[in-house]
Amino acid sequence: MRVALSAARNAGAEIDCLSAADLDLPMYTPINPARTEKARRLIDALRRCDGLIVSSPGYHGTVSGLVKNALDYIEDMRSDDPPYLDGKPFGTIGCAIGWTASVSTLTTLRTVAHTLRAWPTPMGVAINTEDTTFDAAGNVLNSKAASQLQILGEQVVEFSVLRRPNARQTVRAAV
Repeated sequence: MRVALSAARNAGAEIDCLSAADLDLPMYTPINPARTEKARRLIDALRRCDGLIVSSPGYHGTVSGLVKNALDYIEDMRSDDPPYLDGKPFGTIGCAIGWTASVSTLTTLRTVAHTLRAWPTPMGVAINTEDTTFDAAGNVLNSKAASQLQILGEQVVEFSVLRRPNARQTVRAAV
């Protein structure tokens, strides 16, 4: 995520990273409109952003419950104009031990992006953590994975500029 966000920043985007602690939300329920401060911050950030990057570990072949629950909160944007994440570039990163889980996690995130009317970037990144290692600062030590993450970050900014040429180019990220 840090590599993709750094690339987006270098391409001119303002970055706001929502970490796992920021996404530790009560289970989403549409019938209870009460929202915690963290949930309101998430939705406000998504409403304001011009593009986003979502990264999830692969648990049992799909996105983590934490990430899925955070994505469920986007249902609160159904009545917005435009609704959901309509037209926003959506970069996707799936990480897991093994290719099967990392690719299926990536595929799930891309499907969610389509469903929420976002534009999944052409580059989506599946990281097999058996083959890709990180240093203590979170830098990717696999040059191919690092290059893919850089391209993904750049594409989110590029497509946000194409969609809204006068936008602030704010990219939000959730891990």
